[in-house]
Amino acid sequence: MVAYVLTGFETRNRYAVLDNKGQQIFFVQEESSLFERICFPKIRGFQLHVTDNNSVEVMQFSREFKCSNGCCWCGEGCCSITINIESPVGKMIGRVKTGNSKWKHHFQIFDAADNHLFTIWGPCCPCQAVCCPDDIDFPITDPSLQTRVGNIAKQWRGCCAESFTDADQYCLTFPANMTVDCKALLMGSLFIVEYLVFERQKKNN
Repeated sequence: MVAYVLTGFETRNRYAVLDNKGQQIFFVQEESSLFERICFPKIRGFQLHVTDNNSVEVMQFSREFKCSNGCCWCGEGCCSITINIESPVGKMIGRVKTGNSKWKHHFQIFDAADNHLFTIWGPCCPCQAVCCPDDIDFPITDPSLQTRVGNIAKQWRGCCAESFTDADQYCLTFPANMTVDCKALLMGSLFIVEYLVFERQKKNN
């Protein structure tokens, strides 16, 4: 589960990462340009520093600024947006990038050798409001789309919380026996969903 709180002016995002028992296991701090956060919130470049409870940086997710909205039609081409994942810092273990699509959000997850490991297809209309308070699911499957291996869900936190705060809450699920690198890649994929899909909604609200 990942949640973050954004208060007042367009500050850097901060996230608390909890395990399935509600215990905090990581803290994530965004490093980014104030100018890009104000003018290009959805497509800004950033580094996300992931630290453990001893304040040791154990992972890093990074994305370069790109003047593109991750266009569905050419998501794998000139409009592609990519998050690189390092674990530990300095060791690239893979990346998550946008994929081609006619209308749905489409993401592909690759390892360091550029092998396509997982695919994420989002819903046609990922909206969440008083009239549609359900959780929004982004199923994680193998590349063939035949086997579901996990899920990213933006959770509904109640009318007041959704209407008057900028805090969001997500739940990431995956098999317990999955490799550590694959778990890190899926965690990185949650952030590409957060920034590309839901950052615009928060800005509009």
